[in-house]
Amino acid sequence: MLLTLPVLPAGPAQAQTAPAASLASRVKAARWRQRVLLICAPTATDARLLKQRALLQPARAGLTERDLLVRELPWASLPAADRNYLRQLGGSPDAFRVLLLGKDGGVKRRDTAPVAPAALFATIDGMFMRRQEMKRVR
Repeated sequence: MLLTLPVLPAGPAQAQTAPAASLASRVKAARWRQRVLLICAPTATDARLLKQRALLQPARAGLTERDLLVRELPWASLPAADRNYLRQLGGSPDAFRVLLLGKDGGVKRRDTAPVAPAALFATIDGMFMRRQEMKRVR
């Protein structure tokens, strides 16, 4: 499923609403149900982030077929807890990263440049759990 969740800015308007779930809790909630693609960039206007978005857009059907949740994460807009969590996964505030998490929550792929959907799909399709899913569909 291609889903880009907005990052809420900190400020008075946010104080009036329930706090957004942390990135760690969202990843944990996806465990065993979805794979997660985290696209990290210094800012929301980073050229590599925009390129990655453009690469993934025509591949929506393949993303959905592989139970892939896509999350864009501009460092400049992230709360401290989310930045710390991304650092644990191998992210960096001044660099572009694409992190593919398996349904078990583990990092299966790290890239420092935009990734073609075919390369992501090859990684996912090589996973044991995905091979089992493909057998069930047949």
